Amino acid sequence: MASRAKALQDFYGGPVWKAHREAANATMVDSDNVLLLCPAAPTSGFSLENMKRPPVDGHNIPSSLIVANIYYFGTPVTRAFVDFFEHTLKPVATSLGATISAYFVTENSENTFPALPVREGENVFVWFSMFQDPAGYANYEVALSGSEQWRGEVSKGLALQVKKAPEVLKLSPTARSQLRG
Repeated sequence: MASRAKALQDFYGGPVWKAHREAANATMVDSDNVLLLCPAAPTSGFSLENMKRPPVDGHNIPSSLIVANIYYFGTPVTRAFVDFFEHTLKPVATSLGATISAYFVTENSENTFPALPVREGENVFVWFSMFQDPAGYANYEVALSGSEQWRGEVSKGLALQVKKAPEVLKLSPTARSQLRG
């Protein structure tokens, strides 16, 4: 968290942000709805090692879709739920067409950069999946609704632990995004 504070101070106080903040902010629908997250498992964060960022002058916007599913809990997310995700939900979602990119839980540390407010007092599990295009996601949704395993084992497992229906956010990558599907 200390390195987060320094990195954010350097970024938001630096010349690149000052020169481009208007354009960057214009790409965001809501920059005030922020959750502070950490990887749910040591290898569950985004892996960008083999992904190259497109050139600055690139204008080719990918057709892919990134979907964030946010599950809300009454208490901090347990290791048992992470295991349920890894061994039950994730294999079913993957078999139906989702490419799981990363999954996170609430970081319960104090916000070390108050200039960037975060939602506090919430316990969430967030997973990101990628699809080649919106039609691929639509096909996935149809497959989910027809899956006996999703309607049975997965839905029952979620109902026992999650306190409300998930929030689903559909995100479109920008021309220079490394998350391209």
